[in-house]
Amino acid sequence: MSEDIKTLDDLNTVVEGTVAEVEAAPVHEQVRDDLGRSYATGKRKDAVARVWIKPGSGKVTVNGKEMAVYFARPVLQMILRQPFTVAGVEGEFDVMATVKGGGLSGQAGAVKHGISKALQLYEPSLRGALKAAGFLTRDSRVVERKKFGKAKARKSFQFSKR
Repeated sequence: MSEDIKTLDDLNTVVEGTVAEVEAAPVHEQVRDDLGRSYATGKRKDAVARVWIKPGSGKVTVNGKEMAVYFARPVLQMILRQPFTVAGVEGEFDVMATVKGGGLSGQAGAVKHGISKALQLYEPSLRGALKAAGFLTRDSRVVERKKFGKAKARKSFQFSKR
């Protein structure tokens, strides 16, 4: 560009004939194995869940047990059902999950994260609803480490002046 561009007309003459390249939005494809299942890994606190989903009657199995047996508290069962409710596909998928580490609350969160990711891989059209609800984002909050000279991470020992 040796010539100076001072007006819009000058700019139009220089740009004429060039085509602007527009980046296409990433297209999400269905990811399924030979058995028609989608697999995803979910994490929460110290818990890691491996989750497989396939079309079925809505049966949820965690570590070889029914959801109601493994997660006895209704709140934890509700956490597991949230992705299906938000996506509007309740009772349409069977879930098989194995989960290790952490406590029951962290494990429920990990399975929920895994279910959400697997649903999005199985049916990419559900991605918008799941992402808007925040289910595809890994909750990165973990326990703060204990510091030396302290009782716990932040709690101090009782102060004594004398």
